[in-house]
Amino acid sequence: MIAAIKNINGVTVQSATDDTFRMHLGGKLEICSRIRLNSRAALSMAYTPGVARICKAIRHDPRTAFTLTIRKNCVAVVSDGSAVLGLGNIGAEAAMPVMEGKAVLFKEFGGVDAFPLCIDTHDTEEIIQFCRLIAPTFGGINLEDIAAPQCFDIETRLNKELNIPVFHDDQHGTAVVVLAGLINALKLTGRHPSNMKVAVSGAGAAAVACTRMLKDFGVEHIVVCDSHGAIYEGRDIGSNRVKRWVAENTNMDRQQGSLPDVLRGADMLLGLSRPALLTRHDILTMNKAPIIFAMANPTPEVMPEEAAGAVAVMATGRSDYPNQINNVLAFPGIFRGALDARASTINAEMKQAAAFAIADLISDDELLADYIIPSVFNSHVAPAVAHAVLKAAHHSGVARRMPKKIKMTV
Repeated sequence: MIAAIKNINGVTVQSATDDTFRMHLGGKLEICSRIRLNSRAALSMAYTPGVARICKAIRHDPRTAFTLTIRKNCVAVVSDGSAVLGLGNIGAEAAMPVMEGKAVLFKEFGGVDAFPLCIDTHDTEEIIQFCRLIAPTFGGINLEDIAAPQCFDIETRLNKELNIPVFHDDQHGTAVVVLAGLINALKLTGRHPSNMKVAVSGAGAAAVACTRMLKDFGVEHIVVCDSHGAIYEGRDIGSNRVKRWVAENTNMDRQQGSLPDVLRGADMLLGLSRPALLTRHDILTMNKAPIIFAMANPTPEVMPEEAAGAVAVMATGRSDYPNQINNVLAFPGIFRGALDARASTINAEMKQAAAFAIADLISDDELLADYIIPSVFNSHVAPAVAHAVLKAAHHSGVARRMPKKIKMTV
């Protein structure tokens, strides 16, 4: 529209805006005080001289920082801007609107205070060092939009070196919601994880995390495809240690070929790769009534219209179709539960508990092919996930605090 107006003879466009740009003016976050400085007494307690007593208390027992500072409820959203949404490596400054948005989602859905920290480096060691240095300020670190394979090394190292949860949402948030959707899709199709074949399109961070989670869930026959086709033990994958794990732990039959080749006879397609890779013909080569999770954004590997009538369950990453696989169903509640438990990490038990909590929000009576996952606006999601994660943290031995209001069951 703006371009058309500019082409009108004698017309000069001096400025233009729209609702989206107006929403982002000045950013989407602000700092708000939790106290009122309305007297000398209040000022002397909030700052000098009273604050010195708090500093000494923390120096004497560093654990009190989790109760006497923002660390109790604060998460750092750290990104180098190297793999932002569908935009790719756009850098730290351009990534800020996304990270601000992530912080807003943390607050709105989980009641978690989060702050975006976009850093101007792609160096693995520098990112690790940055997170290590800021850790005393935060109760957890959410790694965001960091490209593979660096994201794997960064998260692994930080989880070993820090005593607060470090969570790469692109990997694990996706995997949690995928598993939640699959749990309910299996109910509808009568399948069991141990006797189904899953074809995975993509071998990036999210795809590998989903593969690991499906294996932990009991899916035994998984074949992962990258741009060169099926990954199998013996294929040349260079020095990529993540693909080496895939080769050693999936595709035990060493199936070879392209994604359409692998898809034949499969019960499920898990797409985390590129748009428009498949046709209806490819879907028809799968087992009867297959499950399709096509999550490339904004265009899925196969569009729902093209697969209509040939699938039992269809899910995408889009909000304009049923069954949206959206990370916001997972990460606010996961961090809420981890912070409440003062967990030292977010482990596999906590992630699986989150997936079952999401799935269980849809009763058997409500379950339909186009309703296997709750809405992102379902207000019960984050509390249910938080409760499940907190209990799993306790049972798995990583909780350092258990709120009295939480009833634990064995």
